Amino acid sequence: MKETHPSSRAFAPFRVSLDPWSVGAFFIALVVLGPILAVVWIAFHPVENIWPHLLSTTLPRYVRTTLILMMAVGLLAATIGATTAWLITRYDFAGRRWIEWALLLPLAIPAYVGAYALVDFLEYAGPVQTAMRDLFGWKTSKDYWFPEIRSLGAAIVVLAAALFPYVYILARAAFREQSGAGEEVAQSLGVGAFGRFWRVGLPLARPAIAAGTAIVMMETVNDFGTVDYFAVQTLTTGIFSVWLESNNAGGAAQIATVVLMLVIFLVTMEKVSRRKFQFFSLSTRHRPPERTQLRGATSVLAFVACFIPFAVGFVLPFGVILNHALSNGDRWTDPDLVRALGNTLRVGGIAAVLTVLAGVFMVYGVRLSGRNLPRLLLPLTTIGYAAPGAVLGVGILIPLASLDHTLADLVETITGRPTGLLLTGSAFAIVLAYCVRFFAIAQGAADGAMGRVPPSLAMAARSLGRSKGQVLREVYAPLIRGTVGSALLLVFVDCVKELPATMLLRPFNFDTLATQVHDQASLENLGDASPGAIMIVLVGLVAVALLARANR
Repeated sequence: MKETHPSSRAFAPFRVSLDPWSVGAFFIALVVLGPILAVVWIAFHPVENIWPHLLSTTLPRYVRTTLILMMAVGLLAATIGATTAWLITRYDFAGRRWIEWALLLPLAIPAYVGAYALVDFLEYAGPVQTAMRDLFGWKTSKDYWFPEIRSLGAAIVVLAAALFPYVYILARAAFREQSGAGEEVAQSLGVGAFGRFWRVGLPLARPAIAAGTAIVMMETVNDFGTVDYFAVQTLTTGIFSVWLESNNAGGAAQIATVVLMLVIFLVTMEKVSRRKFQFFSLSTRHRPPERTQLRGATSVLAFVACFIPFAVGFVLPFGVILNHALSNGDRWTDPDLVRALGNTLRVGGIAAVLTVLAGVFMVYGVRLSGRNLPRLLLPLTTIGYAAPGAVLGVGILIPLASLDHTLADLVETITGRPTGLLLTGSAFAIVLAYCVRFFAIAQGAADGAMGRVPPSLAMAARSLGRSKGQVLREVYAPLIRGTVGSALLLVFVDCVKELPATMLLRPFNFDTLATQVHDQASLENLGDASPGAIMIVLVGLVAVALLARANR
């Protein structure tokens, strides 16, 4: 037998095995991260650098307003979410069982729909001021004082009312998981109800509340419809102004980079707060706390405290919009609305299917590869969900438009016939933005579902001669079908509600339900906007039902 010299092995050719699953996972990660990287590149290489002009004029105002809006909405949503979660988990009062799930319903109302309804309800010609004038005999607005509706304060209330369920869901779960022993000890030491909440319950639930508040603040940064309707100038509205009105894509990318830095800061702070505040139960016998029975006035007060956020976040906007929708029955068959509904179902459905398939493919590919690089890229792909839609719009449209023109020129040179813009001239850009924006939902669902499948099942299938694709199709698919189906529906619902990215990327004469509702409401035509808004809310209610089922 011929012995191989060690030096010969040292100079052996380096072989790289290209697993299609690993390559596919790496490609998906690049597609998801591409728009974020494009925004940063464009911001540092603008055609016309207006950064000094932005710093000396509008950018400080955009940043100041955005920070005030974020902190105020986050604080108000955290207060409402934590307080209602504590009442629901620690006390038993009349109406508690149904209000526990009713507090999830504001998630079905997009914040911009809530803004339209609030203005319609409280404006000069609305039912509130009209009733006040009739009751007190006032003739004009000069006879009485009423707070300004289209203001920063109103935007804070609307956004907090729409977003507080994010805090409520996480805080309720955290309060439920706490042991009742700590509160019993505090009670035996004479600590009152508020003291037990402030000194025992709240510190233990702080990581969950911080996580929910971070989500609320990121959604506040992403919002465009509410702040635009209330004429509040934020970084997101600044992106639209600089790009669409000043026709300066580089300046829009620079503002988008500021937004991206702000979002990354929020994500980092949320991660740090979780590591800093970690609490462990040292008892092997966990006993959840018992709810205290409330009666009389205290029971009524507890119910009212939980009902007010539900009323402001769901009952008021849904009631106003439904009233307009029923009063404009002929609008339901309007060809523009039917076309917008078709566009919404088409792009939302395609994006949801592609996103979930890509999420499953990437998670499976990363698990098969066993290499460090794909594992490092997997958590990075979740940043798309944190990035506002306006930021993704900048990062997608500018590079895609350049590629589109190149392809059109190439096709025309080869065929001699102009083809027009194939990518930006169609709904392709919108679908891509949805996939990037909501990829984290599909990826997280697929990763969690596959993590619950015993590895021995896959190994047994491989030992029986099944290929990697067959293992995914015959072993994993039946076991993760329910979770993946829920992720598919959640992604679709988010696509239906997405406004900023859709407004930036939609081709000419292409409307979805979200853009049509915004356009009609911007023209003070809430009657024509209401049927589309009701459709969006009904789709959102399906997502809330899924959340309620998952959080039983």
